[in-house]
Amino acid sequence: MRKMPLHATLIATAAAALMLSACGRNDDRTAGQQLDQAVASAETRADQARADVKQGMAEARESARETGAEIKAGASRAADAVADKVEDAAITASVNAELAKDDRLSALKINVDTSGGHVSLRGTAPDASARERATRLASSVKGVVSVDNQLEVRG
Repeated sequence: MRKMPLHATLIATAAAALMLSACGRNDDRTAGQQLDQAVASAETRADQARADVKQGMAEARESARETGAEIKAGASRAADAVADKVEDAAITASVNAELAKDDRLSALKINVDTSGGHVSLRGTAPDASARERATRLASSVKGVVSVDNQLEVRG
């Protein structure tokens, strides 16, 4: 079956609508005037449909832009979180290295945890001066914001 062009389909539909409507009413317009009116009405509806499609496309583009911005923001937050974890790991390694350089602290099992630049020291120290030295050494590492020394003194 051959497909009719869109214009021909619209005209045929408009003509059929006109003939059907002309059967049920008496008006003084000629068949040509009625056909012109039906075509104009069909064109108006087609123009409105085009405008609706354009509006829908604009809304879809805007939604895609917003979604893209949300995705970028989420990726940026994820990248920042990874960078923070890497920085915290570097701080922990540096604090462990500083503690290992000290003869009185290197033999001890000191657990170093870092979160957001805040360092926690857990374990034991042989005396109060070694405990204080651990705090100073940890504080001297670049990127350390604070030190929570929870080392227990055990002589």
